[in-house]
Amino acid sequence: MTTQNRRSMLQLGSALAAGALSGCATGSAASGSGKPMFAVAGASIPIVGSDQVFPVRRVYCIGRNYAAHAIERGSDPSREPPFFFQKPTDAVQLAPMGATIDHPYPPLTKNYHYEVELVAALNKGGRNIPPEKALDCVYAYAVGLDMTRRDLQNAMANEKKPWEIGKSFDHSAVVSHLHPAGRTGHFQKGAIWLKVNGQVKQSSDLSKMIWNVAEQIAKLSESNELFPGDIIYSGTPENVGPVVKGDVMTGHIDGLYDISVKVV
Repeated sequence: MTTQNRRSMLQLGSALAAGALSGCATGSAASGSGKPMFAVAGASIPIVGSDQVFPVRRVYCIGRNYAAHAIERGSDPSREPPFFFQKPTDAVQLAPMGATIDHPYPPLTKNYHYEVELVAALNKGGRNIPPEKALDCVYAYAVGLDMTRRDLQNAMANEKKPWEIGKSFDHSAVVSHLHPAGRTGHFQKGAIWLKVNGQVKQSSDLSKMIWNVAEQIAKLSESNELFPGDIIYSGTPENVGPVVKGDVMTGHIDGLYDISVKVV
């Protein structure tokens, strides 16, 4: 990490803390008093139109949040309570504007799936946040890919074991740079699609989410105290499917720049 990026992270941290909602959490960390044995690099996401970066604290994902996708995964598409899982922060892989990034095909899988999603980045948090206040916590939005080792996820689900090996692995959280909500507004509707080698695979509208971003934040804050630096992958539309080495994925959400990802 460069000196400039470290300085930017410190500046952004100060700005996030200063802008926190009254009575809401502004961040916490458990720390010991001894000298660290070694340095651990933290994940961060650049901000469009700024020299600052957004430090990532946690990566949350919501499951089966579009009715048609719930059906294709064998689930009831009614408004059952949402459920969430997490990816490690070092699973974040950045997809800059105008570039096609190389994305390593992961080990252990023979059925590697794309899932294009809207990502919300929080600069405020708290517990039991009401839906009408939840969007006040959203600093920015991005295009993301929740990459999934589907065969491993399915095997774990069949054995009633955690999904982690299918969802939480290196480079599994692809994300564009962040677009501040002050410029884009909050996303209630708009086209979301994904192409593989130029062919449309997923195509839907953000308005078809079962639980919108505000409701997701409110529900998630019932079980986890949210903090600045948390990001939320808000679910994927139907027609998820496999990619192989050499495939190029293009992810799109109206109002954000397209991401381009080549599987290598």
